[in-house]
Amino acid sequence: MLRAWLFLGALLGAAAGGYVPLLWGGSLWSLSSVLLSVAGGLAGIWLGFKIDAAMED
Repeated sequence: MLRAWLFLGALLGAAAGGYVPLLWGGSLWSLSSVLLSVAGGLAGIWLGFKIDAAMED
């Protein structure tokens, strides 16, 4: 089940991170959108790993 949580976390995190620049009038194709998408994806992977570890206990 670990892979499913990691994939879901990466997908949702990247989508949320890429959307953030739109809140201040930026573009989906801006450098900040790409960087925040990567950061959101990494945060989502970390969160997915933590959720999976908590469910095993």
